[in-house]
Amino acid sequence: MLIKQDTIQLSEIFTSIEGEGVFVGTKTLFVRMAGCHLKCRWCDTNYALPMLSGNRYSVDYAKQLIAEHLQPFTYKVNFTGGEPLVQYEGVIELAKFVRDRGLRTYLESACYDSARFAKLVPYIDICKVEFKMSDSEVVGINRYDDLLQNEIMCLKTSVDARKISYIKVVVTKSTNSGEFAGLVDNIFREIEPSDICGFIIQPSSGLDEPSIYDLMRFYDIVYPFYTEVRIIPQSHKQIGAR
Repeated sequence: MLIKQDTIQLSEIFTSIEGEGVFVGTKTLFVRMAGCHLKCRWCDTNYALPMLSGNRYSVDYAKQLIAEHLQPFTYKVNFTGGEPLVQYEGVIELAKFVRDRGLRTYLESACYDSARFAKLVPYIDICKVEFKMSDSEVVGINRYDDLLQNEIMCLKTSVDARKISYIKVVVTKSTNSGEFAGLVDNIFREIEPSDICGFIIQPSSGLDEPSIYDLMRFYDIVYPFYTEVRIIPQSHKQIGAR
């Protein structure tokens, strides 16, 4: 489905507490885009996957909605999904609007398209680059290498643009430690540890959950490359936040 350039399909806009990653605990306005073709098996926002989910608004009206939902002392505006790169042109316009109001812009993306990411990143302050392991079943195995190359290119683009950049990898009990080790090695062949502000290992929640032993094994793989690695679950679920 094509979205006209002057409209945008939004799943929801709300203020809550960031429950994941380096900026966990910060008061955040979430702008959730509708539409994602990747469909990770552990996705917890399935309602936002269809392109027709949510509502279609003009970009100008979406800006008005953002202004109406902003609360005092909001730390950042998080463009999430769905998958923001699906509607990257609309996200650019919304990110410009947010920055003009003096607020930080934050992108969380699977980074499946490095060309789209490169067009969007000038308007983003904080980039969370999420690497998908093959057990996510996000794409067929014959397309998985292409996805990884796009993710690595997006990370390099973010770093080169001097954005606040960090990595997140969701792991499950089924995640292969050898594959994970290969991913970590590939990442740090392309960037320096000082280029990023975090490497987050996030255990899956409610589906194929890894054990403490599994998590420590993944931690130990990253630590020789990056000592600031952290294991951080989805804390918003524990406090009843959205």
